[in-house]
Parts: sequence; C-alpha cells; structure tokens
Amino acid sequence: MLNSPTFLSAEWRKLALANYEVDKEILLKYLPPFTELDDWQGKYYVSLVGFMFMDTKLRGFGIPFHINFEEVNLRFYVKYNEAGTWKRGVVFVKEIVPKPAITFVANTVYKENYQTLPMKHKWELNDNGLLIEYLWKTKNWNKFSVTANSTSEMMAIGSEEEFITEHFWGYTKLGPNLTSEYEVQHPRWEVYPVKEYEIDVDFGANYGKDFAFLTNENPVSVMLAEGSPINVLKGKKIRG
Repeated sequence: MLNSPTFLSAEWRKLALANYEVDKEILLKYLPPFTELDDWQGKYYVSLVGFMFMDTKLRGFGIPFHINFEEVNLRFYVKYNEAGTWKRGVVFVKEIVPKPAITFVANTVYKENYQTLPMKHKWELNDNGLLIEYLWKTKNWNKFSVTANSTSEMMAIGSEEEFITEHFWGYTKLGPNLTSEYEVQHPRWEVYPVKEYEIDVDFGANYGKDFAFLTNENPVSVMLAEGSPINVLKGKKIRG
C-alpha cells in the first residue's frame, strides 16, 4: 500500500450539479498556468456541486470520524495539452467540508482552497421521486436541493452531462509558473432526470465578489449523478 499511486479512495454519491454560464474573463484570473479554459458549445461554465464522500480512506486507511461527510464546491473546466494529448480537468474556486482534518490535508497536500463549515444533508425517496439536499452554514444556512426521478439512466454520449462529469484531472495554481496536477479515476456515471430544484446560496459570502452575481442567476442546467467509487492519484507539478 505504501507504493500505491492512490492517495485517496472513496465513494462519491448523489452528486447534485448546477451549471452557470459566466464570462470567460471572470475565470482567467483563477486559471492555473499552462492550462486553457474548456468550453461546452462556446459556453464557459462554473458548477455548484454537492455530494457525499463515503468510505473515505487516505493511503488505504480510514480516519475515525472522517469516513462519511458532505462536500459542496464551486468549480470550472479546463484542459491541458501534454505532449499533444489533451487532458480535461477542473479547477476548484473553493471546496467546503464539515471536517477540519480534511481541510488541513487538502490545503497542505494539494494546496486546494478548502473551508470547514457546519454541514448537513438529506436523501429521501418519496411519492414525488428522489429528494437530494445539501446544506452548509456561513452566516445563514445555504441550500442546494434537487428532486429527480427515482431511477437512474445512462448519460448520452456527447451530452452536456458527459462534458460536466468526465473531466478526470484536477489542476491548482501554485504560482505564476507552477501548477499541480492530479488524476481522479472513476467509471462512467448514471444520471437521474431532474424534475425540480431549489438553490438558496449566498455566492458572494461563499465564493467572493467575482461570483456574487450568481446569487440572482438561474443555472443553465441542473443534474443529479449517482456517482461511484473513485480514486485520487498522487499528484505532480507542472513547471515552466
């Protein structure tokens, strides 16, 4: 296990994703060196994503009281050309979790922008379908909830769902000529057709003034993916 390339293993389950179109100029200041913005049919997205970490292990070992927990993040989409091959990845504006040890490890090892806040969630199957809800508290409680069909289905090849969910690399800006890269491995996910959603989020309080306008914007699309087991591999640095 000490020689395994896997740094973290877990299950990501019931991923609610709300996708907002933004001006590419907003994203350029967050863009890691050597990467380029990735677009969906000419649109540049940021996604609000809520999901559950389950059966979480670091280097093969579980940490007591840090096995199952919520995460909500805001991310956007990039690509990196390595020796003629494009790698499609994501950049996180911020990731919110309820466990300070997770925040410490992520900020220290991967130099991500994690924050620890009170969080809770609800998964409920009722007559209207599947209700998935994630809540986190800044000054007030923020909420992202989705109601969807109770049966998942395969996502279409070439679909918007495929674009959003199949970026398998993470990139982080470490300096003016330094970027970290890591790979996330998971199989193709199934999705639940979404019926309705509710987003009550103070984007300014959570993600800063550049994204404050999203508080009053409607997302272009909202998705719910089942998720799967995942592996996060050891990272490397890209230098100029």
